[in-house]
Amino acid sequence: MEARFDYAKAAPGVSRALADVEHYLFNCGLEESLLNLVRLRASQINGCAYCIDVYWKEARVEGEREQRLYGLNAWRESPYYSERERAALSWAEAVTLVAETHVPDSLYEEVRPYFSFRELSDLTLAVAVTNAWNRLSIATRKEAGDYMPAGVEEPRAG
Repeated sequence: MEARFDYAKAAPGVSRALADVEHYLFNCGLEESLLNLVRLRASQINGCAYCIDVYWKEARVEGEREQRLYGLNAWRESPYYSERERAALSWAEAVTLVAETHVPDSLYEEVRPYFSFRELSDLTLAVAVTNAWNRLSIATRKEAGDYMPAGVEEPRAG
């Protein structure tokens, strides 16, 4: 699939604004592994190939086990996730599908014991910014595959 245009070049402020939010999230105190899981799960739901590629690679660089990444689409049936991660994934799915779910009170009550109000605010922001990245990448047909996490060398040919 060919990219329609490069939003980072067309409107650099868009990427800078979202990058500022990402910088905040990187320093908010939520575990990077948890953030990577919810970002990847939201991207799976939205079908954003570019973001799936990015978040999968970022998770691997941070030490995430492949088994947990492969099983993420079926996290409810997989034993690899903590109760806190399960709560975060439930929340991420409901926020991503907000038009369908309206993030019900029953889910809030299930999630609340695992997160402080600040953590839940930060988690919700992480899902929201992931959805923004997904929508930008899908709308512009950003091509997946070339992303390399910081500090990772590109594999050598041949």
